[in-house]
Amino acid sequence: MELPPSAPLRVDLFGRRVAFFGGSFDPPHQGHLAIARAARDALRLDSVVFAPVGAQPLKPLGSSAGFDDRVAMTRLAIAKDAGFSVSLVDAPRIPAAPNYTIDSLIQLRGLLPPASDLYCLIGADSFLSMSRWHRAAEIPFVAPLIVAARPGQSLDDLAAALPAGLRLDPGHLDSDRPDFGPGIPAGALERRFLRDDKGRTSPLYLLPSLHFDISASQIRAEIHAGPATAAESSQVLPAAVLDYIRAHGLYR
Repeated sequence: MELPPSAPLRVDLFGRRVAFFGGSFDPPHQGHLAIARAARDALRLDSVVFAPVGAQPLKPLGSSAGFDDRVAMTRLAIAKDAGFSVSLVDAPRIPAAPNYTIDSLIQLRGLLPPASDLYCLIGADSFLSMSRWHRAAEIPFVAPLIVAARPGQSLDDLAAALPAGLRLDPGHLDSDRPDFGPGIPAGALERRFLRDDKGRTSPLYLLPSLHFDISASQIRAEIHAGPATAAESSQVLPAAVLDYIRAHGLYR
């Protein structure tokens, strides 16, 4: 499945508060779902848009499963979650070229109603590699970042990973919570602000209390090793995704 950069994309009614969640999803697992649910609940999101990536610039060897399989598995993984959807905004391009998050966010921003709030949801591992992303310092000003941190990480810990041109703004602290979800306990979501060299500021949100240490690469390795592994468990993979992997002989 390949789309030219100008190909029209079908747009669902995502709602006013939308988070873009890009990634390989090779395969989509319970950790991905936990991140998306936590962000949806904490920031009162109307929709989390899962966008399987066609060609990840930082993974030159590509994904183990093809794009169509990863899209299909992602659709199965999110089927029971209200407000979750799949977008092809990050589909492979013609001619073959890397998919850059900044381009996908700008494209999605153009597809949403002008009054929509767009966020960029990423896991800690992705955030730690952000300094190598294309036009990384521009991303928070297209879509503020929501970062799902590992247990014990703080915004100050993650500040060292910020790309050149971005820094934590010491003048803005989390003194109020106007856009945090109702009933979210203190410590479930932290907010600070980023500042760039042009003086612009953008909020940075941290989900600090997630305890899902699941690796897609470990899942693939365990499935390849044989049946009855820890990866083949509902605690790691949604049942429908595991059924799809078995039916299509993926990762063997």
